[in-house]
Amino acid sequence: MSSFASITSATAPLAVRVRPTSLDELAGQSAILRAGSPLRNLANPEFDSAASIVLYGPPGVGKTTIAQIIARRGNRRFAELSAITAGVKEVREVIEAARNEMHSFGIRTVLFLDEIHRFSKAQQDALLPAVENGWVILIAATTENPSFSIISPLLSRSLIVRLEALSDADIAALIARAVASPNGLAGLVTLEAEAGNAIVRLAQGDARRALTLLEAAALAKIASSDAEQLASGAAIAITLAEVQAAQEQAIVHYDKSGDQHYDVISAFIKSVRGSDADAAIHYLARMIEAGEDPRFIARRLMILAAEDVGLADPQALVLATATAQCVALIGMPEGRIPLAEATIYLALAPKSNTAYNAINAALDDVRTGLIPDVPAALRSSNYAGAAKLGNGKGYAYPHDDPRAVLEQRYLGDELLQRSYYRPKELGAEAALAERWPRLRAIIRAFRG
Repeated sequence: MSSFASITSATAPLAVRVRPTSLDELAGQSAILRAGSPLRNLANPEFDSAASIVLYGPPGVGKTTIAQIIARRGNRRFAELSAITAGVKEVREVIEAARNEMHSFGIRTVLFLDEIHRFSKAQQDALLPAVENGWVILIAATTENPSFSIISPLLSRSLIVRLEALSDADIAALIARAVASPNGLAGLVTLEAEAGNAIVRLAQGDARRALTLLEAAALAKIASSDAEQLASGAAIAITLAEVQAAQEQAIVHYDKSGDQHYDVISAFIKSVRGSDADAAIHYLARMIEAGEDPRFIARRLMILAAEDVGLADPQALVLATATAQCVALIGMPEGRIPLAEATIYLALAPKSNTAYNAINAALDDVRTGLIPDVPAALRSSNYAGAAKLGNGKGYAYPHDDPRAVLEQRYLGDELLQRSYYRPKELGAEAALAERWPRLRAIIRAFRG
């Protein structure tokens, strides 16, 4: 079998073949791998730590690898479950086996549970006895914030370790090692600079994605090379064309149920609020490409229109509402166009949060008990006996005044000094900023 044939016939993916066997070989993560850290102690044969750990971070940063390295240390057994396929029954079977191993042979089990955020409360509860009694060292992996996805009793018994996405330099070094490694591509290929840069860019901090792209590009290059070239034994160069063939479209790093979801939508909202149309469109594209529900995006646009554009351009809310209706009617991919239109319009619109501030200030007063009686003149008089109570007495009908506004008490004494609506002189609200003080002066003239 030729050397190139050994690559094309490999039974395990490249990411598995070059997986690190020690924490020192792990790419990146220097902050959590310092001397004396919980991970170092768990992997150190001189320590008998049985602490359970929740590894929290994006895909492809080494969570599974860390679990396997810790399991290999000393007298331990490794078991792995995926929350996608395992139920309470499977969890209990693993725990029972771990308990027997511990009691009979003194062997502690390292249980790696991938995507624990997908486990129900009942499934997570099933893990508690094993963790409490030390039958297993639980290493749970999640791409979601554990505070929101893992039950409190399990969190309180575990250390939370956050892993970061790998830097471009980390990914580049990882690729170089995989190209040279005897277990990897064994130096049989080289990477042109453009090809390497493309893999780094497309990987988006995910080691597994980088190695998958590298392997696919290498296989594509070998397949397109002639027999004479392969027989020469000389290294063949992977070009940008092979990388593009292996990955025609970048997979956007965006977990719709995890932190990426919240980070990208947050960046989208803040870019629109900050009037950066280019940034807003970029984040809109990331959400669309990742398959985000367009109705969710449309709802966020309606909230933005009311909260951040507000009275500076009241048409913004009309447009955002029409966009939501349009997206619901036409669906995707055409729905991307009205979403883009509304995004750009809202980003470039004048901004005012005065309505948002006004209702929040009023709610604060109500919630703190500032709730004076409704003035008698404003109370309902449309029922028997209302007149005897004085309801409606003295009410002045504004339309009887040629200005359609007149002096009248609309609030109790405790609120007459309050000013909830404070207009900004921006966009369409500039007219309201000029009108409201005049109206208020007429209405509150009784105060002298």
